[in-house]
Amino acid sequence: MRNAYLPIPMKVKRIYFETDDRMLKTLDLEFVNQEDMEKFSYMPGQFCEISIPGKGEAPFGIATSPTEPGFLRFTVNKAGVVTTAIHYLEEGEIVGLRGPLGNWYPVDKFQGKNVVVIGGGFAFTTLRSLVVYMMNDRDKYGKITVIYGAIAPGLLSYKDELDEWAKDPSIEMFITVDKEFPGWDGLVGFVPTIVEEKKPSPENAYAVVCGPPIMIKFTLPKLLDLGFPPERIYTSLERRMKCGIGKCGRCNIGPYFVCKDGPVFSFKELENLPKEY
Repeated sequence: MRNAYLPIPMKVKRIYFETDDRMLKTLDLEFVNQEDMEKFSYMPGQFCEISIPGKGEAPFGIATSPTEPGFLRFTVNKAGVVTTAIHYLEEGEIVGLRGPLGNWYPVDKFQGKNVVVIGGGFAFTTLRSLVVYMMNDRDKYGKITVIYGAIAPGLLSYKDELDEWAKDPSIEMFITVDKEFPGWDGLVGFVPTIVEEKKPSPENAYAVVCGPPIMIKFTLPKLLDLGFPPERIYTSLERRMKCGIGKCGRCNIGPYFVCKDGPVFSFKELENLPKEY
């Protein structure tokens, strides 16, 4: 078994700005060693720790799907020492990577069901992984609905793919921004409001929510009002991630270590926990 504390080397294959404010960068990492690539197996919803020598490490959700072999994609918001160091990386440089870590979205339960994917801001990484995963094996899943929003059009992630999905009749897309902007002819309103307006059906359906805490706080009640039972609503607490292996204790919520027991939880599991999540 591989040493969980020891990063594997990854090469920056591609790095580029994701949003107009240049605070969000996406990097594609490729495996330096063939053996590491062959052993690396993950599912949508899992995350990794990326380390920069002399700066430290930080956790990030995996944005690629297991159906996209050969590389891993991460989208990083510039917010601290490690994330700033990542933003200054250049193609060809080597970083460390630990993972995959945590659990994943219950895609086996989703088979044969309708799936409503709800995201906000730059927390669309693991949701991208989930959508790509389901679209790759489309016949196994029912209706796929995506509700995704950002403050402004230029702050939406993966815009090219959003446009591609919008043209696909097998997926229903609702993209929104918080307020009106010149040239924007899409939906306007906060994500919880759009959920309430579009009323995705809870019949034979699961909902997956990932985004800023305030978005999740106001979206979950909307889903309950629509008739989604708590056990069919899933969310990710990846923002609580720290060391990734449950040793530092900083991800603890009630009886759970988010690094080991999560980051994916059903709302049913979270109902009886302290509201600190």
